[in-house]
Amino acid sequence: MNIQHKPGTLGLLALAALMSAPALAQEGGWYAGGAIGRAAATIDDARISSGLLGAGLATTSITHEDRDTGYKVYGGYQFNPYLGIEGGYYDLGHYGFTATTSPAGTLNGDIKLRGLNLDLVGTLPLGAGFSVFGRVGAAYTQARDSFSGTGAVVVTNPNPSQRDTNLKLGLGVQYDFTPALGMRLEAERYRVNDAVGNIGDVDMVSLGLIYRFGAKAQAPRAAAPAPAVYAAAPAPMIVAPPPPAPPVVVQRPAPVRVSFSADALFDFDKSDLKPAGRQELDKLAGDLRGATYASIQVTGHTDRLGPHDYNQRLSERRAQAVSAYLVQSAAIPAGKISARGVDGADPVTKPGDCKGNKATPQLIACLQPDRRVDVEVNATK
Repeated sequence: MNIQHKPGTLGLLALAALMSAPALAQEGGWYAGGAIGRAAATIDDARISSGLLGAGLATTSITHEDRDTGYKVYGGYQFNPYLGIEGGYYDLGHYGFTATTSPAGTLNGDIKLRGLNLDLVGTLPLGAGFSVFGRVGAAYTQARDSFSGTGAVVVTNPNPSQRDTNLKLGLGVQYDFTPALGMRLEAERYRVNDAVGNIGDVDMVSLGLIYRFGAKAQAPRAAAPAPAVYAAAPAPMIVAPPPPAPPVVVQRPAPVRVSFSADALFDFDKSDLKPAGRQELDKLAGDLRGATYASIQVTGHTDRLGPHDYNQRLSERRAQAVSAYLVQSAAIPAGKISARGVDGADPVTKPGDCKGNKATPQLIACLQPDRRVDVEVNATK
């Protein structure tokens, strides 16, 4: 039996070309999934006829079974939004043929293919929950053949088998329903050894689900982001000595703090500035341009939901994103601005205002004031 290249793999690159918006990149972590689809191989009629002719038999007809249902289960680890590693088990189904000969007889052949794979998976986020991905890896395939003959056909090796490792390629598109659950449509090519001296290809197009462990729930879409709040500076302190000496006024410039809602600047659980967020920062950049100040401190805050280490990194990335944008848009010297994250250690909400620890839509909305970025401008003395 001979399995050859099957033309016509899905043209998923056309779909990728239609998507141009930036994606909501996923954080790293473990995931698992499964898929089922249609697998296809090409039976080499010419090679079968040639083999029969060598035994003194002419082939009068050949019928095929070159399509079957395939499936796979897999697990992997996403190092970052763009690169992961994935391993799994696959079953490509079975394929067969029946060749009728002259003198009268038949040759029946059947092959079953299954194995293990290990792939590198590269992902390109596109936006609106969509991403495209490609894979390259190794497929360790077990091929089990079964041959039988009737009449003039005599089979000398009825059950050959082969285990071999070959190249595996794939291309697909993914849509994420939530940060934890997504759907994949994928076309893959498995290079296999058919156990009778030929190496060829089996193509599988599959549809499946992927689940990410530890992904945080998506926040409900707010009706409108809260506007930036500019806090008024306290009045200067006046220290008057006892009479008859004239009063001495000592002014200690107080810092001016501007608080931005994180939901106005970023998408939930992300650290890339939205266009609306950049517009909010442009107002502050206009006030700072040409002003005199000693230093600027940018502080990122999250709510209390989720692991501390994760929230700490998220608050730091958001503070750094705001700091970098102000340096660029307001021409602030990089040495005068610093950024830090404080997790949810300094909430705006009071104890008892937002009850519960489960990330429900109601609790996420109640904790919205805690998700913010503060910009503190310290005046020169």
